[in-house]
Amino acid sequence: MGDRRPVNALSKALRSDAGRGLTLVSPALIYALLLLAAPLAVIVLFSFWTQNFLTIERVFTLDNYRTALTDPLYATLMQRSISIAGMVTAVTVILAFPVAYYISFYVRPERKSLWLFLITIPFWTSYLIRVFLWRVILAFDGPVNGTLMGFGVIDQPLPWLLYNATAVVITLAHAFAPFAILPIFVALEKIDRALLEASRDLGESPAMTFLRVTLPLAMPGVLAAVLIVFIPTVGDYVTPRLVGGSGGTMIANMIYAQIFDLNDRPMGATLAVLAMTIVALTLIWAISRVRLWLWLGGRISGRARLLVLAAPVAEIALIGWVIGQGPAIFGLIPALLALAGAVLVSSAAILFSVPRGRFAV
Repeated sequence: MGDRRPVNALSKALRSDAGRGLTLVSPALIYALLLLAAPLAVIVLFSFWTQNFLTIERVFTLDNYRTALTDPLYATLMQRSISIAGMVTAVTVILAFPVAYYISFYVRPERKSLWLFLITIPFWTSYLIRVFLWRVILAFDGPVNGTLMGFGVIDQPLPWLLYNATAVVITLAHAFAPFAILPIFVALEKIDRALLEASRDLGESPAMTFLRVTLPLAMPGVLAAVLIVFIPTVGDYVTPRLVGGSGGTMIANMIYAQIFDLNDRPMGATLAVLAMTIVALTLIWAISRVRLWLWLGGRISGRARLLVLAAPVAEIALIGWVIGQGPAIFGLIPALLALAGAVLVSSAAILFSVPRGRFAV
């Protein structure tokens, strides 16, 4: 008889809580690996190849990355994508919070389901149709300009409502509003109302109760809304294509053009990899720095707090200097790799050493 100890150990491990949990999630994990990780690996592999007309040359090279990182057009599109996604996230979350707050605190429990149902009604219509509707609404001869001219507010139609970054922000903010309302609402629903009553019993005003109790406890939902809105809007393609015009073109439009219009799949894959990397580094840097600044702000008082406010400005200026001057001094690839490594190492050190603050960041 063979040694059955490995079999018995495996059987014991599968009967444990961790083993049962792993068995439960393994189908979804395998599904995600096959449909997400495998295509992503193919995209990364494509980015190191080149294309000669209809033939893909499977020779490892960094030429695509050198071109993508040195061409000012790609840098402009990536910067515009990050800024538009940031504006969309800010507008969406700021407008979504009062809606979620009203539903959670002022709507009767038996009617909350109805309100959430009404919020999801836009999903009944195709996303493409909703974008087309905003294209009609913001048009030169659309209802917005017509209404303003009818009331005498303006003498001629506003030309900046459509085919620019403003139109992209408006359309995306409407499209992603439910994605921001729902996680904030869930976080607000989890707040123990007894904490709010205790705050008021101790003499706090409604405004200070909101700032010191409600907002910190709702911050996990706000952060979830920020991530849910920011990440997909960076790579949105349909909205900039239909309402953005030349001033609202984003990096996803260039990726599409490289793959389908210019027949350069490796360059399109390179831009996609760079976009994912930049978005990931941006989010990691932002989350870690916000945690650090909030932690320092809670322990420093007086004029020393000005240093906390000056720190992000100084670091952003330093990053901008490295991006602008680093390639000329150290070389393109070494400068960018050093910057990415510094962001990752410093962010990891902050996230592992600095505890979460009262805002749950």
